[in-house]
Amino acid sequence: MLKRALLLLICLSMVVPAWAAQEFQIADILIAGNKRVPATDVLHVIKLKPGQTVTAADIDAAMADIYRMERFSDITSELSDEAGAKVLTFKVVERPLVRKIRFEGNDELKTEKLQEVITIHVPTIYDPFEVAKSVEMVKAEYTKEGYYAAQVTADSHVNADNETLVTFRIKEGDLVRIKEIRFEGNTVFDDGEIQDAMDTKKKWIFSWITGRGNYNETLLQQDLQRIADLYFNQGYVKVKVREPVISLVDDNKHMLLLIHVDEGPQYSVGTLDVQGDLIQTKEDLLAKVTLVPGAVFSRAKLREGINKLTDVYADQGYAYANVSPLTRTDDESRVINVMLDIEQGPQVYVERINITGNTKTRDKVIRREMKLVEGDLFNATNLKRSKARINNLGFFEAVNISNSAGSEKSLMNVDVNVKERATGTFSIGAGYSSVDGFVGQGSITQENFLGRGLRLNLAASLGSSSTTYQLGVTDPYFLDTRWTVGGEIYHTERDWDDYSKRAQGFAIKAGHPVGEYSRVLVTYRFEKKDIYDVSPGSSSTILDQEGKSTLSSITTTYSYNTTDNRLDPSSGTDLEASWELAGLGGTQKYSKYIVDARHFWPWKWDTAFSVRGQLGYVHSLNSDDVPIDERFFLGGIYTLRGFNSREVGPRDVNGDFIGGDTETFFNFEYIFPLYKDLNLKGVTFFDVGNTWGDDYWGEDDKVFGSWRYSAGFGVRWLSPLGPLRFEYGFNLDPRDYESNGQFDFMIGRFF
Repeated sequence: MLKRALLLLICLSMVVPAWAAQEFQIADILIAGNKRVPATDVLHVIKLKPGQTVTAADIDAAMADIYRMERFSDITSELSDEAGAKVLTFKVVERPLVRKIRFEGNDELKTEKLQEVITIHVPTIYDPFEVAKSVEMVKAEYTKEGYYAAQVTADSHVNADNETLVTFRIKEGDLVRIKEIRFEGNTVFDDGEIQDAMDTKKKWIFSWITGRGNYNETLLQQDLQRIADLYFNQGYVKVKVREPVISLVDDNKHMLLLIHVDEGPQYSVGTLDVQGDLIQTKEDLLAKVTLVPGAVFSRAKLREGINKLTDVYADQGYAYANVSPLTRTDDESRVINVMLDIEQGPQVYVERINITGNTKTRDKVIRREMKLVEGDLFNATNLKRSKARINNLGFFEAVNISNSAGSEKSLMNVDVNVKERATGTFSIGAGYSSVDGFVGQGSITQENFLGRGLRLNLAASLGSSSTTYQLGVTDPYFLDTRWTVGGEIYHTERDWDDYSKRAQGFAIKAGHPVGEYSRVLVTYRFEKKDIYDVSPGSSSTILDQEGKSTLSSITTTYSYNTTDNRLDPSSGTDLEASWELAGLGGTQKYSKYIVDARHFWPWKWDTAFSVRGQLGYVHSLNSDDVPIDERFFLGGIYTLRGFNSREVGPRDVNGDFIGGDTETFFNFEYIFPLYKDLNLKGVTFFDVGNTWGDDYWGEDDKVFGSWRYSAGFGVRWLSPLGPLRFEYGFNLDPRDYESNGQFDFMIGRFF
């Protein structure tokens, strides 16, 4: 700005008239040419006043002051005589007003994102220097996203009202993906180990779908810190990760990254102690810290220990407890001495629980999941559990719980902010099997009906050989108690090769928690059945069940769930054990037991292992056979993949599947992210299991003596539209009547 003012003064000095060397007493000062800028604003910035004697230097200084307002593109001065008095007039040309900003050619980056990075906005006075700066900012944004060849220009069009439209014209060019990532100076970790710690990856065959290999400067800077953390956690506390060297290859289509690491020496833990406000003995507090003297120093373990100590204090109401690590490095012996200094602060109570963001869900639905209420002593563990319980409702995209100061030092507010999600689900699925032919199925579920947490379910399955309708509603907090009460009505029809079945019925259920993670549910079911159109050549198992029957049963279910996320778990256990007793009236009498358990183990790189096992057994309570529709059938996406639905287990003499009295199967899965931003995951699996019958053994002539195996892979996506699964299983030992594999899919939609 100073350079521009000096340049203006030099130019003015070359055109100064003869009177410039004289002194004049000016009677008045006028401003001409201004439309938007008030004359008073201009007069306010100059130091000249009417009646003052001025020189040419004074006038030049005034013009420089006006120019510094950055509102004018040109300024001239003129002295005139009016009635024998000198009048000084400053003639100005206003810069145009930026009325609109437009972007052209930006297909890859949204206009909203580019508007955030430019420095010129609407409405503002046009400044060519700011426009040029904005051009560079837009180019830099494209560079961050990997578009190194992007070209950006800007032009403006001024109308008769001195208003301008600024247009940024963009030629994005091709996306430059990372072809290779190299490392120098690393001896502690090999290239693969460092690469595994980074989110920045080199391109692969599906980069055009997942975006892997795209260069992102912000993400790369975070990766440099991740590399440093990798070393910090192995005692290399003086490691230096240099800025990457970037090279473009293959005619600027690909990129090479070179990252140099100065590892430095490794340090161990020297002494470890604690001081300050101690609410337990030193030994008890230090026992919660996984960092121990003599071990390799790890910043992650130190951080973990600090968090555990903080929680110990926070669980006793000391919400403001502060644990500060005081470290002293001994370079000669290469040890780090650690002193944990604890300041407990005041003990606080919960004054208010404020809930925001719930536009649909009622406050009480959220509040009843809180493990803290107003007046309670603050407890960090209960607060974390409250967040998990609210999140597991499945009603919200995000749940954030924070603390704020209360009306007194001993009081604290708990602020719960949620972001509503669509809790209605419309799901559809389709498949083909030799049993059912083509089957289409759909359901409509509203998990948060009327915003009261009620679960409403309307389901239908329509196929060439089966039809099912179901309507149910469940209240998990009946009459604002902890009792779960619900019911459903249903109608099913199914055509098999040897018979057809029709059933109508209803069920009512009631349950209550028996612990923080467990619940007991009791369900009464009444059903009318009709087995008809039985083929004369059917087995005795089917012939004996022809005709109408009634079912009256009570099922007791115990469930235990500690998973971290009900919709997309990565850790914890989900267990369900049930016992159904049929014979409380009705004609069918049997006892059925099922235990289903699944556990998740989180692993590195945001992956997880999962094992699911199910064991079932059913037996008759009289001389009749177990009803065929209450027997066990395996096969399909939810049991043994790689087999057709319901086509694993005993068959009759005609080759028809009649189900088993005993069933066991296991699903072993490894779940890994494909594209984190889209919540797209891959899965590899191995399934094993079978069903066995007491009345007919077929190829499986011994209970637990014959197992069926399958393995495969799939893709799962918890998409904005709903859950989606594509899975293909290979039958590892196909029989003559079986295919070598089976493809299954399921897709849903939120609304």
